[in-house]
This record gives sequence, C-alpha cells and structure tokens, in this order.
Amino acid sequence: MSEPVSTTIPPTLFLSDADVASLADWGAAVAALADAYARPVSDAMVPPRSMARGDGHWLRSLTAVSPSGGHLGCKLIAASTRARRASYLISLFDQETTALAALIDGNRVTGLRTAATATLAVDLLAPLRPLRVAVIGSGFEARGALDCLRTVRTVQSVRVYSPTPASRERFADSFRPDLDITTVASAQEAVREADVVLCAARSRDESPVLRGAWLPAGCTVVSLGSTLPEQREVDEETLARAACIVADMPDEVEHDTGDAIAATRAGVHLPDKLVSLAALAAGAVTPRRAERDIVVYKSVGSALQDVVIAEMLLALARERAIGTPLAASIAPVSK
Repeated sequence: MSEPVSTTIPPTLFLSDADVASLADWGAAVAALADAYARPVSDAMVPPRSMARGDGHWLRSLTAVSPSGGHLGCKLIAASTRARRASYLISLFDQETTALAALIDGNRVTGLRTAATATLAVDLLAPLRPLRVAVIGSGFEARGALDCLRTVRTVQSVRVYSPTPASRERFADSFRPDLDITTVASAQEAVREADVVLCAARSRDESPVLRGAWLPAGCTVVSLGSTLPEQREVDEETLARAACIVADMPDEVEHDTGDAIAATRAGVHLPDKLVSLAALAAGAVTPRRAERDIVVYKSVGSALQDVVIAEMLLALARERAIGTPLAASIAPVSK
C-alpha cells in the first residue's frame, strides 16, 4: 500500500451553489478565459469527453489541465432521463501536490463559462464600437450571453426574438431600463442591421432558427444552442457565408454538430474556414480580411472552460473567505 505524503496541505474547500452564485463575476470570468486561451494548450491537456450510459441514466466526464499551471480539473455530470434530474460536480487538484483543492457545485458553471467564452469571442471578433445586438432565444443561455456581453462591451441597442411573445417580453423587461431593448415578431427582424447575433435557441423540430440570407454584411454570429448531431440552430448558408468559423473545439464542431454536418453535406468545405478560439486569442489568425466579412463563433463547450472558471471561483473564494473547508479530504500518497 502506498504511504500518505507527510506534508501540510490546506483543507479541501467546498463551494455550494449559493457560494458560486455569490462569487460569479462576468468580468473576471472573461479575463480568466482570455488568459487561458492565449497560452499554449495541447490536445492532451483537453482530451475528448467520455460518457458512461446505463438504463435511463448517464455519467459524463470532462477533464482538463489548466494552462495557468495551477490545477487539474474534472467536471462530472450525472443525469437521470427518467427522473429528469442532473447533478454537476467539479473537482480541482493542485498540479504540484496533487492535493484535492476544491469540490465545487457545478450547476451554474456551465452557464458562466458558456456566456463568458461567447463574450470573449465577440470581443475578439466584433468591431470596436457600441454594438447593435440581436438575441434569438429567451432562455438562460441567451440571458447569460447578453448579460455578460454588456459588462465587457458597450451595447447600443438590442432586439430580441423568441417564439413565445410573453417569454420575450419577460426577457426584455429584465434588462430594462438599463438597456435599449426591443422585442420583435421574427428572427429575421431581430437580425436586421445587427453587428452581433447571439443565437441561443432551437426549434422544436430542429429546423434552423437563423438563416444566412438574413445576415447583414460584417456581422458576428454566435451560435450556442446546437451542440449535438441531431440539433440544428443555424442553416447551411450561414456557414457558407462565413469568411471564418471560430470554434472552441474545432473537431467536435465540424463532426459532431448538426449545423456543421448539414453544411458539409451541402458542399461547404469547413476546414478552409474553421479555426480555433485559442488561435484567435493568440493572434495567430485574421478572421476578417474585409469589413463586410461575416464571421461565426460556434460553441460546444470545453472542459478547459469549466476548469478555468472553477479556478477563478476558487481564487475569489479564498480571497473573500467564502466556502466550507472540509474536515477530511483525500491524502496524496507517494508513488
């Protein structure tokens, strides 16, 4: 049996969902992700996700090594399709000592990282002026994306569309009077004259909710709502018109999302225009060669994002003395 390492290690800190809510900070999240994506990240540091499936339940794991040099992390998602319930747990291990630094309720982390990564992409892609924003969708992803974006960039005006009038009115009311936000009766009307399109919605029959024919020249499209082969959000023409498609996980976007699969079948050669968010953040690619070029950011989510946001939360928790130190934890052993 391996012997425990005899060294003083800080106790594991547990952060509850309420703790995460109190620590959530859009600006800090975007800054943490910008720093992470500007550093070298190998494929081995962010391996493909895995999923164990049972009868009516599954467990997904997403692992990553943070490029900050601080932690190794894992997000576990346990879900029951029968009970319609899910639990999210993020564990962070110190890279130097292998000690379990934190256990974090991951319920809110997916929303935090999705919105913050989208904002980072917009900040790198959209023109440096007050932005006219179109929002398609009125759920938590759309809300988070707009809320995060307005903390980082100046938003001149917003037009929002979702199929249910009451839902889009509630969405707009939640941002008034801080934002000039208007509800509209169609996605096409929302997109008209937009600098940025935040798309976080899918139709019930999985037909695209955004058409490339509607897009004004020079706009930046963010697609958050289609991450699986059977899901659709933007049509083939949207990807065909794009001068550049930025992806957080390019291989997964190309081969595992319904939008990219449909575009490939329609003859759109995606490898010619698909680039990584890491390459964009590092300044290694030029997404626009002309002001009128359309660019797309397509997200499937990444363990890197989860771990970086979890590190940010842990740092803030330590700084503000938030969280519960556990009485007992995992003792690293000599190997």
